[in-house]
Amino acid sequence: MPAYVSRPQTVFGDQKITTADIADDIRTHHPDHPRLSAALRVVGNCGVSTRYFTRPIDSPGIAGTADVGVRAEAAFQDSLVMAERAAHAALDAAGLAAQDIDAIVTAHVTGWAVPNLDVQLGARLGLRPTVRRIALTTMACAGGVQALIRAADLVAARPGSKVLVVAAEAISTVYNHADTSIESMIYKALFGDSAAATVVTGEPFGDGIAIDDSFEYVLPESLDRYQGRIATDGFHFDSTKKALTAADDVLPAVLDWQGPHKPDFAVIHPGGPRIIADTATALGLTPHDARHSTDTLADEGNLGGVSILRVLERTHTDPPAAGARGVTVAFGPGFATAALRCHWHA
Repeated sequence: MPAYVSRPQTVFGDQKITTADIADDIRTHHPDHPRLSAALRVVGNCGVSTRYFTRPIDSPGIAGTADVGVRAEAAFQDSLVMAERAAHAALDAAGLAAQDIDAIVTAHVTGWAVPNLDVQLGARLGLRPTVRRIALTTMACAGGVQALIRAADLVAARPGSKVLVVAAEAISTVYNHADTSIESMIYKALFGDSAAATVVTGEPFGDGIAIDDSFEYVLPESLDRYQGRIATDGFHFDSTKKALTAADDVLPAVLDWQGPHKPDFAVIHPGGPRIIADTATALGLTPHDARHSTDTLADEGNLGGVSILRVLERTHTDPPAAGARGVTVAFGPGFATAALRCHWHA
């Protein structure tokens, strides 16, 4: 039986940051960078016009000199606040109370906290103490789809369960001027802060995707393509040149799983313009079919594990036909892929 996903609800950081703001900040902090022109060029071409941070760009935990402890605490607390707002919105949209929830799956990687988002969010929301919990803390950009997969598993294992899924990321925590590579300049412009939540059940609460099958895949010998790193001056996100082709390298496995039938629609992780375009092309879809991913990237940036939920929310504004067959796919460090075969329920 399929698992039904309610319309996600997304919350963004309070600070709207334009790409021009990012470029000015890079000029200010790196006036003597030997490749400043190249850095500014890639920032301008990353596909993002605006993104939202939880704090001003010149705050100590973003462009400032705060240490890792300050950055970790700020990032987690900001994520928790956004997560609570998104969760309340998702529950309200589904007509549910916190006491109706049987399980919670969270995806969160920015900052550090023990207990993590699942426990702290449960306390804030007033979830029952017997609620089952799965906390995904290292999935990054694949976290949203991974959380939906785990929620569908919980619904299948315990029919009648109502599973709250929440992803929250303050990715501005890796905005660090100690990182001066061209790749790190791209990441300064690419990421945004947000949280999103949805409810997964065995019976629908309205229109949306119904999960029919799932797929998880880790590309062999790919550990170095994307990596998180912790140092005394904060959190860092590193990649190698092989990261540029990582999505292309895993798409054959996705297509083998998908089978011969072209999907009618796709919910694609907005990791960057190339990831969106290459994935859509491989699936036999057009740029118009990928518009919700492209618009998310342009207006809000790469939201990490929140991204897929945000693209799915946008899909509700211009939905496929009832019964249309779709694919939801996201990529993350590992190099890991998580995907759903789904159909549109209306």
